[in-house]
Amino acid sequence: MTTHLHGIPDFFSSYPGIDQIGEECRISQTVTIMRHPCPEPRIGIRLGNRVSLYEQVRLVIGDPAQHPDTGISFGNDVIVNVGSYLSGEGGLDIGDEVLIGSHVHILSAGHVIDGADASIWRNPINYGKITIGSGAWIAAGATILQGLTIGEGAVVGAGAIVTRSVPPYAIVAGNPARLIRYRKGFEPGDEKSNPLSLFFASFIRRLR
Repeated sequence: MTTHLHGIPDFFSSYPGIDQIGEECRISQTVTIMRHPCPEPRIGIRLGNRVSLYEQVRLVIGDPAQHPDTGISFGNDVIVNVGSYLSGEGGLDIGDEVLIGSHVHILSAGHVIDGADASIWRNPINYGKITIGSGAWIAAGATILQGLTIGEGAVVGAGAIVTRSVPPYAIVAGNPARLIRYRKGFEPGDEKSNPLSLFFASFIRRLR
């Protein structure tokens, strides 16, 4: 009887196209990278500790000459499930303990559609950095557009199209995504949602 866990990526300490990999990171060999060379160490693709990238995940970063914020930064304990597309062309920062479901699209770049050429193909690309706060959950099939912030502990419902930033601990869903409610016990003004209280709670957990 085997004790090997099927369907779980193997550990990698290096991977083609990824600049920095932390401890105990799992990366499927079907993960693909599209990128330009990035000579500056602050630019590129960086994984914290215990990051898991599952099958058919696609990571994209652009040309630093076109946008200085290009790059993808993962915090610790991030999981990206199968088939997700993460664009860091305009910059993508992902906090700790973020869950990204299957077939999620995070798009930090798009195309200008107004006031330029009739053909979208000829129009310039627009960029906007995306930040996902620690402890957030982006459920399966959701899309996040450029220039947005997903707050700490927020939940983006399955299939949602997010066109506005999401407050901490909010639950949003729909197309376009709208506020459904706040997570119970984390409503605005609740002590649990106070950043200082959360910091001390996290610090105490790490001491145990």
